[in-house]
Amino acid sequence: MLFGLLAVLLHGCQKPSSKVEVIIDGDGPFPDFLVGTWKADTRGWEIVFEPDGTISSAVVSVGRVRLKPGQVTTVPMQLGGKGVFKPGPWMVRYSPQQRELLVEITINEFRTELGDDVLKGSTRDVLVGSVSADGRLWWAERFSRAQYIADTKLYHNRKLAFEPGDKPIEGLLFRKAAESP
Repeated sequence: MLFGLLAVLLHGCQKPSSKVEVIIDGDGPFPDFLVGTWKADTRGWEIVFEPDGTISSAVVSVGRVRLKPGQVTTVPMQLGGKGVFKPGPWMVRYSPQQRELLVEITINEFRTELGDDVLKGSTRDVLVGSVSADGRLWWAERFSRAQYIADTKLYHNRKLAFEPGDKPIEGLLFRKAAESP
């Protein structure tokens, strides 16, 4: 069922105007065991879920920058310049029966200045997978649609192709972070 939704998400649909849409199959509450910080074992991903199921912040793989939904984020870059990230709508969907969690994070526009080079574009990542019985692990497959444009000394506004098709580009193991004392 969620994989059907995943196909719709990757191929496009109308988005609500809210910053984070939360859908719980069966209309129950967002489960307490999902509330908190979840960190992936690779690629820098981190997602913070609030008690109502919304995402208060996320660290995404592009730029490894902490973003907040609906808020433009500007950060200094290591080689000089700055990075600017403009999030689009985000979504959380949880199915208690299958213990499946789906998160969609859209960045409508980003621009990173790396010295004299610029990388800009947009991304749409969907993370979907099962949460372990003990509620501490989430194995998610990452599906991504992205548009990157490089502006360097060698390439002026060169579009970088990225078409993964309908297959996940990677698997990520998220672990729930220990609660703060």
